[in-house]
Amino acid sequence: MTEITVEKTSEDLGSKTLSVTVPQDRVEQAEARAVQYYAKRAKLPGFRKGKVPAQVIKKRFGDAIRQTVLEEVIREGWETAQSQESLTAVLDRSVRNVKFPEGAPIEFELVVEVRPELDLQHTKGFTIPRTVPPVSDAEVEERVRALQEQKATWLPVEGEKPTAGQLVRVEVAAGDDDAAGEAKAYQLVLGRGEALPAIEERIMELVPGETKETDIRFPDDDPDEARRGTSRQVRITLHEVKRQELPPVDDAFAREVGDFETLDALKAAIREDLVSAAAREADARVRDQLIHEIVEANRVEAPPSMVRRLVTAYAQAYKIAPEKFEQFATEFRPVAEAQVKRELVLNAVAESETLAATEADLDARIAEIAEAQDRPVAEVYASLQKSDRLPDLERSITEEKTFTFLLEHSTVDEVSA
Repeated sequence: MTEITVEKTSEDLGSKTLSVTVPQDRVEQAEARAVQYYAKRAKLPGFRKGKVPAQVIKKRFGDAIRQTVLEEVIREGWETAQSQESLTAVLDRSVRNVKFPEGAPIEFELVVEVRPELDLQHTKGFTIPRTVPPVSDAEVEERVRALQEQKATWLPVEGEKPTAGQLVRVEVAAGDDDAAGEAKAYQLVLGRGEALPAIEERIMELVPGETKETDIRFPDDDPDEARRGTSRQVRITLHEVKRQELPPVDDAFAREVGDFETLDALKAAIREDLVSAAAREADARVRDQLIHEIVEANRVEAPPSMVRRLVTAYAQAYKIAPEKFEQFATEFRPVAEAQVKRELVLNAVAESETLAATEADLDARIAEIAEAQDRPVAEVYASLQKSDRLPDLERSITEEKTFTFLLEHSTVDEVSA
């Protein structure tokens, strides 16, 4: 039987394009097997099961036979390519440009994405500054203010035009030529950017119960490209205005917010949270800077195929419209390139230093989660398994072990803000 041929036509750090040719005799054998498969199962009027002539089977199940043949030869071609090109660490593969003429070899292209094998020569000896900015009194007061607003009540305002910071209930109907469209109800706090500035300006010209028809102009950077810089007539009805009544900030407020006896205790807890958050952010910056140093020292490149795949995945997650994909890709590509380089470095170090999460690591982490949640370990494990989060947990553990290794072999300098 004639051999399948595989020829590499292009390659970068993260992908290979392979041209595959499956000879005609293999195609004919695959077709014969497909015909035999359908012949055994076909039930056609005038024929006993399993006794239908091959030509009748081909005519009756032609499309299905053709698809079966194609799937089989693509599988065989992929197996040949794997062996010939020593394809390992495959991230994804796709088939394109299939040529399936009658009575001839089948040709197609395999596009294979692989994780590059990095040989990192420089992963140790870096010096990274760590800066933890102090928490100011203003930050603590800002957090207290946010809690105060959460506990606020909204009191009706009668006969007055609304102002910034007040809650309004309105109906807005967009005009369509000479006819107003269907009115839609909205509730928003003025001044928070929850509506177009032009809309908010018109609302603040009304008193409760008043309706006004007016033209508004959409901004030049409106998310909807079709509306940018255009004007439209709208009808606005203001139904209700409420002002925010903030509770006094005192010991009673602290007890209402949480398990705090005094306002000073509440502020102390807020400051502690802010200090912890600042430390976490500083640690994250250290990790990012360390990865940046390793990337630069080893001249790590981001394979275009991996960057493109990540950009596409994020576009799908953010539900980016097809017509806006190119703009999104252009803006997001630097972020995707940095993320790809980060993953390549961490994977390479984890592999070279044997830092991948073990079963014992996973069991220990699940036990910690179970203890923190006061749940049985088996229940937590089953929940993670059911939600398919165990691989994420393994990756998280591996990343932590890898950063611990890298930081142990570099210097972190504490720098005053």
